[in-house]
Amino acid sequence: MTTELPAAPVTADPGQNPVSRLYLAALGVAQAGIFVAILSPVFVTMQLKAEDLNPDNPAAVIGTVLPIGALGAIFGNPIFGALSDSTRTRWGRRKPWLMGGIVVLLAGLAWVGASTSVAMLTVAWLVCQLASNAASASLLASFADNVPAAQRGQASSILALSQNISILAGTYAAVVLVGNLGLLFVVPGVLGVVMVTFYVMVTPDVLPHERVPRPSIIGLFTTLWTNPLKYPDFGLAWWSRFCVILATTMFTTYRLLYMKDHLGLEEDAAVKAVANGVLFYTIALLAAAAASGWLTDRLQRRKIFVAGSTLMFGFGLVVLALAGTVAVFYLAEIILGFAYGIYAAVDNALVVEVLPDPDKPGKDLGVINIANSLPQSLAPVVGLTLLGLGGGDNYPALLWGAAFVALIGTLVIIPIRSVR
Repeated sequence: MTTELPAAPVTADPGQNPVSRLYLAALGVAQAGIFVAILSPVFVTMQLKAEDLNPDNPAAVIGTVLPIGALGAIFGNPIFGALSDSTRTRWGRRKPWLMGGIVVLLAGLAWVGASTSVAMLTVAWLVCQLASNAASASLLASFADNVPAAQRGQASSILALSQNISILAGTYAAVVLVGNLGLLFVVPGVLGVVMVTFYVMVTPDVLPHERVPRPSIIGLFTTLWTNPLKYPDFGLAWWSRFCVILATTMFTTYRLLYMKDHLGLEEDAAVKAVANGVLFYTIALLAAAAASGWLTDRLQRRKIFVAGSTLMFGFGLVVLALAGTVAVFYLAEIILGFAYGIYAAVDNALVVEVLPDPDKPGKDLGVINIANSLPQSLAPVVGLTLLGLGGGDNYPALLWGAAFVALIGTLVIIPIRSVR
């Protein structure tokens, strides 16, 4: 049933209308469902698919497919977010896009698994990215619609925990299903549909009393831009997110190949080592996110958490650059997980508090998501360039470069004024 609330719930008194534990649980389940479907290929299975299509140069396949797919995220998230802002149906404004996106994502993943050429794989992955961003834009806008300021740190930490638990689940699914590429793509998609359906069934969908005008075709493309000079805090938060995701993706895009080419592991051992590393990463992340989400709400401070965790993440990348054994790789994963747990638990709360227009959170959160998506397009290319320095397979150059990007992400948080 649709619930009518005031037009600008994001700016409501933080002591009003707290969300229930059921809502928070359902939010986490839906986030995990979307990300287990779309991130399992990014972190493991797409690399296996690339080796299946081009055993001699799988990195070239990744460097072609992921950047083009990321264009779907760059355009899709703000556009679908803006469309959901102006949608009014008997089911609400977010739920139709949320369910439609996750169902199309399942179909796209089946197509990815069945692809027999790089061209087919590229188009199928583009469909997946568009669909997943329709779903994720609607879910994050629903978070902004419903969660009051006093609970944003807690809800943000739940989003972070769920996203990374989904990565862990997808990684271990790869260990179990490594011999069947089709199931490796489809099973996470089926889980995504089930988990998003649960959220849709048990949570309200906010319709403001004031209608948000439906954007024109030209207006949809203006949703890709929010003036950083007019809204400098929003712009700085955008750049920080961009740098952190770029630094992360520069490594994770080539993580499996790093294990094989840099540490010298065979494929089965490399997949298992990656799975174990993600396990250690996730355990550290869970502990850090749970504590920091509660603490940032209690202290009502965001910047110190975001800047400090980004700096720590860069240090973890330096440890990876110096790693020569699987044991040091595991240590680096623990550092990275702890740092990213703090970052992810707090950054969504910070971002919601610097939104230019709380009446249209879908649009501006979509612009923020470009900072999630654009690095996915750039990281394979930047990473491939750094890997090629000195004759190829230069993983230290890749990781030192990623650490430098993380440092920039730390520095741009400091000038934000509207959030403590």
